[in-house]
Amino acid sequence: MSITVRQATEADFDDIRRITRDAYLSAGYLEADDPYVKELENVEDRAANAMVWVAELDGRVAASTAITFAGQPYTDIAVEGELEFRMLAVDPALQRGGVGRALVSAVVDYARTLDGIHAVSLTSMTPMTRAHALYRSMGFERVPGRDWIVPNKDILLWVFRLVL
Repeated sequence: MSITVRQATEADFDDIRRITRDAYLSAGYLEADDPYVKELENVEDRAANAMVWVAELDGRVAASTAITFAGQPYTDIAVEGELEFRMLAVDPALQRGGVGRALVSAVVDYARTLDGIHAVSLTSMTPMTRAHALYRSMGFERVPGRDWIVPNKDILLWVFRLVL
């Protein structure tokens, strides 16, 4: 098994769209008619306004995430000095195989190379317990004081942060 992490190209967008949608829907985090599904599927906008990375498993796109920084359009919670990653999704058929861990590890390694970046942050829906376990196992800590509720929805998002 070989996992490669790289910046996404336009040729990856359909795979990213399918994987992200399927990961959220198959786990029951969202219903198919939730407006956020359209945002998850809008890879073109994400790639225009953030860095989109993929993890390939044996040459096939298996996961993706978006990387953003304070003040950028896709940023939810990053403050100055933080890299934020969002919309991490692993193909449901390939979950629990190390792909998500490899992608998060590559993001953290990248953050360490950036001048002025001292932490990596993310938000996660409260039922995403497997993701929370992954983040904690990699040294991320909850920051309850930064938790937030999605505007116009009753969805609490937890903040996790890793100091570099």
